[in-house]
Amino acid sequence: MALGPDQANYLFAVMRQAVGAAVLVFNGRDGEWRASVQDAGKRRGLLCCEQQTAPQRRPPDLWLVFSPVRKERTNFIVEKAVELGVARVLPVTTRFTQSERWRQDKQLAHAIEAAEQCGATFVPELTEVQPLDRLLADWPLDRTLLWADEALAGQAAGLGHGGAPAGPCAILVGPEGGFSNEEKTRLRSLPFVRAFSLGPRILRAETAAVAAIVLWQAAAGDWR
Repeated sequence: MALGPDQANYLFAVMRQAVGAAVLVFNGRDGEWRASVQDAGKRRGLLCCEQQTAPQRRPPDLWLVFSPVRKERTNFIVEKAVELGVARVLPVTTRFTQSERWRQDKQLAHAIEAAEQCGATFVPELTEVQPLDRLLADWPLDRTLLWADEALAGQAAGLGHGGAPAGPCAILVGPEGGFSNEEKTRLRSLPFVRAFSLGPRILRAETAAVAAIVLWQAAAGDWR
């Protein structure tokens, strides 16, 4: 297994590993493997995979749609999405999005680091940021979009009648300023959208993302 410049720098300069060291690696497809360092350079390296130590673990077919917030909070959302287990992360811009900053390459590196930290073997797909209107226009009709509607604050937290829908799902969390009236009207008109409550309190965007994922996992039987 050949290492690129960034991987070699992290393993040999940051982690101070050397030839002969044993490390755990994953590629998102073949599970976790124990490997030994065969070559250690400043900008390159070579690992020999010796034994699989864990099978490939894929998350449930759940997407997270959210509006980027300030850098540290967006990093938090991506990190927790990886830890909790989602298959795809889709950033969108809305009427009240306060930060359109989204560096896909930086967030992918952050997601990989989060997976390494929690022993995950899967990194969710991270898409480019796009307007919410465009996302909704191209939405797959067989995937339920669960909308964490702040207007329902005060109701008991939960996914409503029937619990978690069968089949593919996605969670939609709004920006810090909430959705505009026009956006709310459109969401309520779409047959694949289902609003639900996050409980009696208004949550910050990053807290809402985590709470919504956990609610879905508990309802779908994915929370062990």
